[in-house]
Amino acid sequence: MTRKLFISIGELAALTGLSAHTLRFYEKAGVLQAAKRADNGHRRYNSQDVLWLEFVLRLKQTGMPLADIREYAQLRAAGEMSLQQRLTMLELHRQRLAITMSELAANASALDDKIRIYQTMIVDKAGRKKKV
Repeated sequence: MTRKLFISIGELAALTGLSAHTLRFYEKAGVLQAAKRADNGHRRYNSQDVLWLEFVLRLKQTGMPLADIREYAQLRAAGEMSLQQRLTMLELHRQRLAITMSELAANASALDDKIRIYQTMIVDKAGRKKKV
């Protein structure tokens, strides 16, 4: 079995759940480097492009603003001279993510409390109807 070395924008879109339009936007915005092109001009992505996009999506899903992702991408493109800056960015993002997770946990706990109150009220109401 042979593995494809390159995939098309449509295949990358299907693989990531993003639209081809979004992939072109990311390229235009500087989040993705300009894709290599086939002889017919169509974009071709390799495994490193896929791995990078998966990491970009992870940053996005954890709430990193697109401007910060773009900055991180530019630092990445600059190579090893930007390692410390990239590390600092990821550490700050990780700290913000921990705060967000803590806030979400507190909100989930408050929702759980409210759900228990409603469940108790519904059971009490059903018990009163049986007595009548």
